[in-house]
Amino acid sequence: MKTNQFKKLKMHTLLSLLTIFIGIALLTFMVIVENEPGAIPLALILVGTGWYFFTRSKIRSLQS
Repeated sequence: MKTNQFKKLKMHTLLSLLTIFIGIALLTFMVIVENEPGAIPLALILVGTGWYFFTRSKIRSLQS
């Protein structure tokens, strides 16, 4: 049972990192094109970071 849960948490980790990288890429694009950051890329970065740390804490609690 723990291995299935561990696989799900690893997938959440990858998805959260993907969200962060998409946010960074979109933020870079918007700064280059429009000379100002937008709210959506910043929200993607913040949500992805929070999601990553939450998943990381779940993985640590599962390993203990």
